[in-house]
Amino acid sequence: MSNSTNGASGFMQRTIIALVQDRPGVLARISGLFRRRGFNIASLAVGRSERPGLSRMTFVVEGPAHVVQHVAAQLDRLVEVVEVQDITEKNIVWRELALIKVEASPHTRSEILELAGIFRVNVVDIGANSLTMEITGGRSKINSLIELLRKFGVKEVIRTGRVATLRGALSEGQEDGAFDGLQDEVSHYYTPTAGDSGSV
Repeated sequence: MSNSTNGASGFMQRTIIALVQDRPGVLARISGLFRRRGFNIASLAVGRSERPGLSRMTFVVEGPAHVVQHVAAQLDRLVEVVEVQDITEKNIVWRELALIKVEASPHTRSEILELAGIFRVNVVDIGANSLTMEITGGRSKINSLIELLRKFGVKEVIRTGRVATLRGALSEGQEDGAFDGLQDEVSHYYTPTAGDSGSV
């Protein structure tokens, strides 16, 4: 979850999920809307949803605080957008996935594999001179692994950006994404920043 505001620039970051029609040019129209409003897309993940003919997008959008907080309402005006929700203030589960290809000689391979074990990542490909890892988690976890691998030689990094969903309700009659009990108390003292994982 992120609702961070840069006091100096007055910029805010919001997390938006949208259900959109699978039509050519939809992403271009949404990008055009963001560009005209002065928003920056910090990350974007899109893929087919559980409903035929519809895709689900997760945006992390940055922009002037007085404007970006209305981004969901502006997206909702587009014909191709079936449903849109600003989940910034909600209790959410989110992940980012990355594939990291690193140089791996016979002398360094065991050390790299040991690092992979510490981070609990999957090794998905081993070549004669390289090794590719798959890691999921929060941005700070992925960034940490990349930095530790730089001394071996990072050849390529591919990242999905954030995907998110509302956390399921803990009791009957409660809406998904609500904070409950201890979660309310914890959130009062601790607000996750943009780099934190919004999940356990």
